[in-house]
Amino acid sequence: MTLTDRSAAAARRDSARRVHPAWWVAVVTFLTIIGAAGFRSTPGVLMTPLHEEFGWPMGVIGAAVSVNLVLFGLAAPFSAALMERLGIQRIVAVALLLVSIGSLLPIWVTQSWQLVLCWGIVVGMGTGAMSMGLVATVTGRWFVARRGLVTGILTAAGATGQLIFLPVLAWLAEHHGWRTAAVTTSATALAVVPLVLWKLHDHPSVLGVTAYGAPAGTPIGRPPRPTGHPARLALGTLRDAARTRVFWLLAGSFAVCGASTNGLVGTHFIPAAHDHGMPTTTAAGLLALVGVFDIVGTVFSGWLTDRVDPRVLLAAYYTLRGGSLFLLPSLFSDHMHPNMLAFVLFYGLDWVATVPPTIALCRLAYGERAPIVFGWVFASHQLGAAVAAVGAGLVRDQFGTYDLAWYVAGALCLAAALMCGAITTARLSDGSPRRTDSGADAVPAAQ
Repeated sequence: MTLTDRSAAAARRDSARRVHPAWWVAVVTFLTIIGAAGFRSTPGVLMTPLHEEFGWPMGVIGAAVSVNLVLFGLAAPFSAALMERLGIQRIVAVALLLVSIGSLLPIWVTQSWQLVLCWGIVVGMGTGAMSMGLVATVTGRWFVARRGLVTGILTAAGATGQLIFLPVLAWLAEHHGWRTAAVTTSATALAVVPLVLWKLHDHPSVLGVTAYGAPAGTPIGRPPRPTGHPARLALGTLRDAARTRVFWLLAGSFAVCGASTNGLVGTHFIPAAHDHGMPTTTAAGLLALVGVFDIVGTVFSGWLTDRVDPRVLLAAYYTLRGGSLFLLPSLFSDHMHPNMLAFVLFYGLDWVATVPPTIALCRLAYGERAPIVFGWVFASHQLGAAVAAVGAGLVRDQFGTYDLAWYVAGALCLAAALMCGAITTARLSDGSPRRTDSGADAVPAAQ
């Protein structure tokens, strides 16, 4: 037995006697995403107060959200490349500081461009570094067994943050003013930084262990860090992935995912309900319930992704989501009723259930470069969300109602279901995105 083999065996015996460090990393990642989720809840709650105080049109405020969503997506592949080069811990700590600063500065804004700078650019870059690319990186490095389940749990962290923050921020905005809500968001992001510096280790080899569930005999060590510039790595990965058909199908369907969730419902559900006479706190409570059911749905989706063809899951999710959006305009009223609660339950289960199977397909197709490839796929998610955030606001300004926005989003979801059904991919033999064909004809169940 070699020294490396003895070290690995000793590490596994030690791991059997205590909690594997991977679970602590997962816990801190979960809390980090919750801390960043405070801002994700902010625009929906503060759009109406900002509109009433400054007189800015919904389309203008929506533009600030749109810039945020674009950078939230575009920062993801570059942050994944930076994590490969500099480590997870440093990037996430800096990102949390950016979210805290960008959430605090708007309490002094007087012009709409200042809101775009703070909400859009500063917070967009910070939250982008802690998007689903972080989930793909952590699960890829720290887990072999239970990878799909952990992906679902970490993805659900955003919904957990929504559940925690939405009612609180809505209450603070209504009773103490929107600036108090903004300060609360800033303080929450800042509070997570010490946890990141304490427990969010970059790789199992840092602690002398292997990833959770790694096969017997796996040596303790990590692949060499990329030596090139992170931006070159991110752009080179995009160039190679863009030669494959599966990339465009995943990117197109995930753009629809972003348009129908963060961009439309996450940003405009509360103002749309307010248009029908529903109090802001009630609408925020309904959106928070979406977060409750999203936790269940996303974790269950992660469990299913370990067992079921991810393409089948995605096609089903988008079809069901599209049908629910077609029904939504008829459900709005000035009070909460059973039909709206049914929509909230159904939509919540499907909110980000698409993430675990999408990450699984990226991993199957692109191997070790999967986190960066998924970062680009996630960028398309946010571009779709940005278009929906602005477009729905313009629809509301032009027609006085959001109905057209809901119907268009429903139709796009049905198109996304067809795109997912057309995906044909298997893991590339060399673990890289350099093949130019679409892969094999069948997708094995994600492991």
